[in-house]
Parts: sequence; C-alpha cells; structure tokens
Amino acid sequence: QVQLVESGGGLVQPGGSLRLSCAASGTIVSIYDMGWYRQAPGKQRESVATITRGDSTYYADSVKGRFTISRDNAKNTAYLQMNSLKPEDTAVYYCNADIRRDYFTPEYDYWGQGTQVTVSS
Repeated sequence: QVQLVESGGGLVQPGGSLRLSCAASGTIVSIYDMGWYRQAPGKQRESVATITRGDSTYYADSVKGRFTISRDNAKNTAYLQMNSLKPEDTAVYYCNADIRRDYFTPEYDYWGQGTQVTVSS
C-alpha cells in the first residue's frame, strides 16, 4: 500500500508564504515525477508544478517566480514553497506522484487527499 500525505496548508494573508509537504510511504521501489495540483471551487483541477527524478522543474505560468518545487529522494518527500501568495491561489492543493512498488509492475499514479490553502485578509 502506498500513501501520499500532504501537510502545511492553512490561512495566510496576501503576500504571505506557505510551505507544503508531500510524504510518500509504503512499499516503494522508485518515485518518478512528483507534482502539485490545485482545484479552486467551481474550477477544474490544474497543474501547478512538477519535478522529475532528475530535478527538472516545470511551473504553471500563474505561479512562475513565486512558487518553488523541490524534493528529497531520501525522504520520499516533495515540497512546494509558495511566496507572494494571492487570493487567486486559494484552492485545495493535491500532491501527485508516479510510483513503482516493485520490479514486476510499471509505475502507477498516486494522489494525496489534499490540503486547503486560503489566501485572505
């Protein structure tokens, strides 16, 4: 069984910062791409940032220069540092990871349960 558990969400004022964490646990052979998505009320889920196993990073245009994704492979954990937060960043943030559980089956796409980020004064 593999689980992704997010933490670090909360309420922050505009211009503030938050750091999200996503820890993968269970039987894991390899973790490939890890990413953060978000879904605001009434909107579709969208990709925010992705990091490959080789540490290449990709960002949505709306967060470039404000958000930074990173990972610690030894801890099976990904992070999302969010600075200069805006009200439009308010959403439930989900962690996603491509994880291989053993050498006999291909990697599978896993999702966390989500963590709420609210940017408001």
